Amino acid sequence: MLNTYATLVTLVAVAQDRLKKDEKGATAVEYGLMVGLIAVVIIAAVSLLGEQLEALFTSVSDELPAVPAAPAAP
Repeated sequence: MLNTYATLVTLVAVAQDRLKKDEKGATAVEYGLMVGLIAVVIIAAVSLLGEQLEALFTSVSDELPAVPAAPAAP
């Protein structure tokens, strides 16, 4: 548990040092933060809209005509 805490403290310290520097352009830390935020937004959208989309696809598939089964090969 102590090792995990030390790792997190080190990561936070490195991130703070990188964000404090006055550099032009985005670094890997900023790109990582953006990717993480985009992933959270996608997960939230799927969670919120998942049931509605499932109901929509179910109603569409119920309206489609049934496809007859293929005959068995001789």
